[in-house]
Amino acid sequence: MRELVIDGRRIADDGDCFVIAEIGHNHQGSVERAQELFALAKQCGVDAVKLQKRDNRRLFTRALYDSLYDNENSFGATYGEHREALELDRGAYAELQACARELGLVFFATVFDEASADLLEELDLPAYKIASGDLRNTPLLRHVASYGKPLIVSTGGATLEDVDRAVETVTAVNSQLCLLQCTAAYPAAVEELELGVITTYRERYPELVIGLSDHQDGIAMAPVAYMLGARVIEKHFTSSHTAKGTDHAFSLMPEGMRKLVRDLRRVPVAIGDGIKRPLPSEEKPLQKMGKQLVAARSLRAGHVLCEGDLVAKSPADGGLPPYALDEVLGRTLVRSLAEDETIRREDVRSGGATDAPTAVAPGATAR
Repeated sequence: MRELVIDGRRIADDGDCFVIAEIGHNHQGSVERAQELFALAKQCGVDAVKLQKRDNRRLFTRALYDSLYDNENSFGATYGEHREALELDRGAYAELQACARELGLVFFATVFDEASADLLEELDLPAYKIASGDLRNTPLLRHVASYGKPLIVSTGGATLEDVDRAVETVTAVNSQLCLLQCTAAYPAAVEELELGVITTYRERYPELVIGLSDHQDGIAMAPVAYMLGARVIEKHFTSSHTAKGTDHAFSLMPEGMRKLVRDLRRVPVAIGDGIKRPLPSEEKPLQKMGKQLVAARSLRAGHVLCEGDLVAKSPADGGLPPYALDEVLGRTLVRSLAEDETIRREDVRSGGATDAPTAVAPGATAR
């Protein structure tokens, strides 16, 4: 059975979805804001909160780092200043790790370079995420996999060859791998989610837990992903769509995240055990709406039942069901029935017209 355990949380086909609130840099560089988002995420019922860690000087070329970055979402005059303003240091991560632990949340991060990964490994985070942009970065994959912790890898913009390469790189040193189907667009259009790839991954990698990094700006697709076999769902999270930053607009706010988690938890319960059976909650409605066989008119004892003598009417409160009509036609009534009176099996016996006189309709004279 495919299975992954992250900080004591078991993730497998026979369990609930592991829901990650991707906070990323929606904390805007503030530990206090991150703590507020953690608390809100906990109230929504998620399993984990996730940030992003970069060593910006190592990660970007000097030209990109020093390039002008003048737009409504900028936190600095250059791209480097912007990225540094959003970055949290080791002390902040330690503080947030303690906060998440107190809330009962799994806490980890996406790492974009080896130095950032090493910094967080000093804090002994329980898992690591690799973004779609690093799927082809086999040195980083190999480095993070060497920690022996669960690794969650997004696969946006990839070919199957890219995914195979990443899987082979990681599993050569660490079998604890989860693949996420992902569309690396922000937000992602519904027609580009390609949820069928979840099935492709499950068939191609039967030993791996499969999930979805969902960049679509709604909540309906995640339960569909669960039905297809996804057991990890990652969804961006914010407290305000209007906050400064590019990710806030397509992130879920608390009410949306709460409904997402609610619906994901309902799916396995709704699927049930696959056994078709009457349920106690159905008894009264089906008694009212269902039908039973009753006399179409007054029928005397000794009458041999024929076509038209019985009809199906509601309620169904203990009489013969309509499917029993063929069973009683041609049999003899042992007692008289009034119009609309329920017929039961004990009201008939085998035998034909010679056993008793025929029925007499109300007001008619027997011959």
